[in-house]
Amino acid sequence: MTDNRQVSVRGLTRRFGTNTVLHKLDLELEPGSFTALLGRSGSGKSTLLRTLAGLDPRPVEARIEVPEAVAVAFQEPRLLPWKRVWENVTLGLPGKGAPARAERALAEVGLARHRDAWPATLSGGEAQRTALARALVREPRLLLLDEPFAALDALTRIRMHALVLDLWRAHTPTTLLVTHDVDEAILLADRILVLDAGRIAADIPVGIERPRSHGDARFAALRRRLLSELGVEAEVIREAA
Repeated sequence: MTDNRQVSVRGLTRRFGTNTVLHKLDLELEPGSFTALLGRSGSGKSTLLRTLAGLDPRPVEARIEVPEAVAVAFQEPRLLPWKRVWENVTLGLPGKGAPARAERALAEVGLARHRDAWPATLSGGEAQRTALARALVREPRLLLLDEPFAALDALTRIRMHALVLDLWRAHTPTTLLVTHDVDEAILLADRILVLDAGRIAADIPVGIERPRSHGDARFAALRRRLLSELGVEAEVIREAA
């Protein structure tokens, strides 16, 4: 039976020394939804993602519910250079069927012909596609994306945006994208959260049908609102428009 439970966080507090990064944070993500998380540097975005992924200890006082199948793609692909592409995709997967599963996942991200390549021979975009294949091969019901496109050039990023949307539509995982890029959040997500002072300061539905365009007045209006929520002054917003 597919585990399609809702992601639910209640009362999450995370401290590092005397610094409180997350303060009694509450969050719910509907199954199959695509949500973007914005916030200034140090606002706790990656801390929240790592907690959901189980990479950091979960505080006993918080209540956190996530599906069993969780996968993460980070800003850096984190490929092992001494293993071929397909071996990187199947890291930690048990069973004799792992190579076949890797081939299917690589085909989905357009890297079937790179199955036996070494990571050092891949471009930045190809390496990030490999990281996505590694996430997909685990058939996640919760997909966590921690600024996976930040290091890519503009054209490669556009292609990756289209790929991620196609994969999300095909597999329907609940998806949480951490990003600093307001435009990226609007282009990809159906809901945008702004994290500030350790809590969700704004929860905004996008409400724009896909495909989305920067030239759409609704896109521009939402962009201005999000920049304002992030503390960007109105004068700077007008200059950037």
